[in-house]
Amino acid sequence: MSLQPVDAAPFHRPSSILLIWGSLALMWLASLLPWRLWQPVPDMLLLVLAFWCLHEPRRVGLLTAFVLGLLMDVHDANLLGLHALNYVLCIYGILHLHGRLRHFNVWVHTLHLVPIFVVAALVSRLLGAWLNGEWVGWDWLWTALATGALLPLADVLLLLPQRRLDGDDAGSV
Repeated sequence: MSLQPVDAAPFHRPSSILLIWGSLALMWLASLLPWRLWQPVPDMLLLVLAFWCLHEPRRVGLLTAFVLGLLMDVHDANLLGLHALNYVLCIYGILHLHGRLRHFNVWVHTLHLVPIFVVAALVSRLLGAWLNGEWVGWDWLWTALATGALLPLADVLLLLPQRRLDGDDAGSV
């Protein structure tokens, strides 16, 4: 009988610092493009930020979320701090659940992170509506749901450099 773990996923190597910060910088630059302002488009920067916070919480945390949120607020010329509040609330929720979530697969991560995205977006939209004096509607909900729905795709793409071919799969390539 072989003494191998049932699931070897928790024994993965730490991600490269270049991969983490390169993907965050690339998503920040992509978030500066005007396609991000369409309502059903997911917040890709928040998605990558949440993914790295879930997988590498010692390298990406609340300070990173706050700085990237402020950069997005400055770019949008919106009330300063609304994106930062949204990002920090999401990352705080992920860090709070990190000890529990690290033992599960990406589908359980998605089920836990979608409510975090929705609640954080709701809090920042309510604060923005109070400060602006007008409610912008419920279109932001599609963005939060789409951001959470793309988490499995982010898992596949961002962990692709870490996946090694097993001995069985090496001949099939």
